[in-house]
Amino acid sequence: MDGVLPAPSFAPMNTLELARLQFGVTTVFHFIFVPMSIGLAAWVAYCQTRYHRSGDEVYLRMTRFWGKFMLLSIAIGVVTGIVQEFQFGMNWSQYSRYVGDIFGAPLAMEGLAAFFLESTFVGLWIFGWNRLSPRVHLATIWLTAFGTVLSAYFILAANSWMQHPVGYTINHVTHRAELKSIFAVLGNSTVLLAFPHTVFGALVTGGMLVLGISAFGLLRGRNTDVFSRSARTVLPLTLVAAIATGAFGHAQGTLMEKQQPMKMAAAEALYTTTKGASLSVFAVGPFERHPKRLNTDIRIPHLLSIIGTASWNGQVKGINQINAEEKAKYGPGDYVPIVGVTYWTFRLMAGAGVLLVLLALLGLLLMRRARLEQARWFQRAAIAGAALPVVANLTGWIFTEMGRQPWVVYGLLKTSQANSPLVGSGSLIITLLGYTLLYGVLLIVGGRLFLREIKHGPESEPVRDDSEEPGGKPGGAPREDLILAY
Repeated sequence: MDGVLPAPSFAPMNTLELARLQFGVTTVFHFIFVPMSIGLAAWVAYCQTRYHRSGDEVYLRMTRFWGKFMLLSIAIGVVTGIVQEFQFGMNWSQYSRYVGDIFGAPLAMEGLAAFFLESTFVGLWIFGWNRLSPRVHLATIWLTAFGTVLSAYFILAANSWMQHPVGYTINHVTHRAELKSIFAVLGNSTVLLAFPHTVFGALVTGGMLVLGISAFGLLRGRNTDVFSRSARTVLPLTLVAAIATGAFGHAQGTLMEKQQPMKMAAAEALYTTTKGASLSVFAVGPFERHPKRLNTDIRIPHLLSIIGTASWNGQVKGINQINAEEKAKYGPGDYVPIVGVTYWTFRLMAGAGVLLVLLALLGLLLMRRARLEQARWFQRAAIAGAALPVVANLTGWIFTEMGRQPWVVYGLLKTSQANSPLVGSGSLIITLLGYTLLYGVLLIVGGRLFLREIKHGPESEPVRDDSEEPGGKPGGAPREDLILAY
């Protein structure tokens, strides 16, 4: 579902544009916290496992400290996700009526299975300290992490069906798409690549947050044992996850060449079909329909053909040819997305990914030279680098959704046919302002809680009860200042 305003205009926005803007605002905010919660849940589970196996108090303090950020991100993600799902019925009723039989199935599985799994076991993890046995308590955090990943799979299966619809049949009597095979939907080739790409990206998001907060703690010279070990442990994990994210992203791009060629042509601003196509690294528009040349365009010869066709002189279709083919297939219309937005979001996503890999490599090099804790320039860079995964996640989502336009379900339903006909501009403006205000409050409250815990830092002393044996049950009761986070 595209949620970004189609094009800047001084004319009043119509109801379709307002609905898209509202969906874009709520989804962008929601998607800040979802990858964060997935990545942090896996990281907290890893830290607690190391404590369970070694009995090392530093790992316990790491578990308790990073667990606070995990819980905050899960809480905000749940609240914003509920509003997002409600919008399908409120603002996109024609979409819900036409494809609800299919789209609703993986969403129902997410709510009935994954969400309840995640919420049940995160509750047991929160209140199970020193009440459950060490192994059972450890199992609760791993099941929480598994629940976040399973939830992501079902959501991505629903979104991937919009990108590449499979396992359905059209009922020409009711004029609705009906589910034919749930296994085809869950095993869609698109989701099989989108899922690992998203999950590894979430691990990078959580890892860079841990690295950035640890770097801040090292700069202040407090709790250096927790922050130093966190940074040294998370760096190699983040590097592996970043490389895997890029690898699956490349595989996705190759698949999109077959499934949505227009999206990939727009990502390169390639207007004419070309053999031995070069890759555009940087271009300044105007991104017109039939430009003779862009104002500034830096290109790498033949690289686009190599990436897209695995051939030096492979043929890559251009926007104009694909548009003509889609007109012949789907009827009159314009099937070209906003090329400038698609072009730049693709490069911002890929550029942020490259910077993440380079930053992690620099950190590992400093580790090998035993200079990680002394390199203040790297610590400052790591603090700024915590924003890179957020940039990559959001620009990747915008590219994926806007590059599919004018389709909401590719080849089946256009966005202009999907909104609610009886919802007026007044209602959309009121709810848009309300959601923006609510999300602004959530951002302020969540941000202040994040900053408070970063400033406070982890416990400086062991957190076991006096009666507890070393290596025994993990932790005593939470500190009073953790009650809101828990």
